[in-house]
Amino acid sequence: AMAIYHLSVKVISRAAGRSAVAAAAYRAAERLHDERLDRAHDFTNKSGVVHSEVMLPEGANGGWQDREQLWNDIEAVEKRKDAQLAREVEFAIPREMTQQQGIELARGFVQAEFVEAGMIADLNVHWDIGADGLAKPHAHVMLTMREIVTDKDGEAGFGAKVREWNRTELVEQWRERWADYVNSRLAELDIDARIDHRSLEAQGIGLEPQDKIGPAASRMGERGLESERIEDHRAIAQRNGERIIAEPCVALDAITHQQATFTHRDMAMFVHSHTDGKEQFDRALSAVRASPDLVELGKDGRGEDRFTSREMIETEQRLQRASELMAERERHHVDGKDRAAALAQVKGCGLALTGEQRAAFEHVADGRGLSVVVGYAGTGKSAMLGVAREAWERAGFEVRGAALSGIAAEGLENGSRIASRTIASMEHGWAQGRDLLTSRDVLVIDEAGMVGTRQMERVLSHAVDAGAKVVLVGDPQQLQAIEAGAAFRA
Repeated sequence: AMAIYHLSVKVISRAAGRSAVAAAAYRAAERLHDERLDRAHDFTNKSGVVHSEVMLPEGANGGWQDREQLWNDIEAVEKRKDAQLAREVEFAIPREMTQQQGIELARGFVQAEFVEAGMIADLNVHWDIGADGLAKPHAHVMLTMREIVTDKDGEAGFGAKVREWNRTELVEQWRERWADYVNSRLAELDIDARIDHRSLEAQGIGLEPQDKIGPAASRMGERGLESERIEDHRAIAQRNGERIIAEPCVALDAITHQQATFTHRDMAMFVHSHTDGKEQFDRALSAVRASPDLVELGKDGRGEDRFTSREMIETEQRLQRASELMAERERHHVDGKDRAAALAQVKGCGLALTGEQRAAFEHVADGRGLSVVVGYAGTGKSAMLGVAREAWERAGFEVRGAALSGIAAEGLENGSRIASRTIASMEHGWAQGRDLLTSRDVLVIDEAGMVGTRQMERVLSHAVDAGAKVVLVGDPQQLQAIEAGAAFRA
């Protein structure tokens, strides 16, 4: 099955008549006593909770490990009748993982993103089974919104609300980091699936986004209580289904955004989730199977038939042509004098390149239009790129950096002092006719193993036309291109 991306953030607030204690009891399937309302919230008959724990940051009161005490203390400290009590983050766990792997994934992410920032996190992992008989693993994380302060007796309590945790950019960062986190874990487990935190529109997929319908809402539908949300969901699925029947390549395009090749089952799963009812599903699946854009590749190692799209194959061919052309060109040579001056300058700062760093430096500073460097984490590639930047600038070239995620672009800039941005923002500029590459440019792409085939092809084709040099630096073991295809490894 294709891994799905879902991460949403909402606030649990008293204005909406909510109680933090009740919310915590429901998510943990426990019975908790609510001191403010003086009543018990009992959800012990709820099934599907496979992991439940309160994770504390440094300096927290050990008693808060007890869910009942934690949320009653929060209720007590919030005086206003419209108080924001907690922030809730909900995310889908890939069903390709085992329960143990899914729990470890959720715990690692919650620890790194929330607990280390100073929040208390009440984590519950649910492993529900959907109406289709398939697992729908997901996590609910309730987060505190106030800082932890210690009084003169060393007792920990809650201080002011942390404004910083309310920033919209922070939510976007969590969404991006969750995708990175899941994709690296899927790669380590050798699972051929990736998730993408961007909207369908941003991914260039011509289908309408469909709301996620939970099992409770779909049961309501069966009981004849046709809620508006189900109606909307079905209407969008119906329109998407008609679009797929009319243009099956839309479905092939969407599937190959996340995996370069796919099976019959992947195709059926995708069509099922973008159609309404069996009759439309059958028509849409037949249209996709009969599409001239579907390419059969034969059987994989597990004996399953695998497919790709004609567009994916053409993209790979264009990518290969562009990289061969660039590798043959020698227009970006840095002479010995400029190289020596760059090396001398860093040596003056007490930094000398080691044997392998030196070899990589000599490789990227030769004249060829395309250089590929395999740089594992911790091997000093930033230092090497810093020296290369110095040498290129001395030779009169303009040096720019790019990476798939904002976090990686920031890392490249901090480590090598190469002005960097995300590939998406760079491509957006090009589409507006701004900041186009020229033959005097050197473009360094860090974490190139994360870049999918389509995006890599667009960047290299633009560089080839402009006569620019591109340096790809990455780790092919990372295998975690968000979009389909391991272009860097190829």
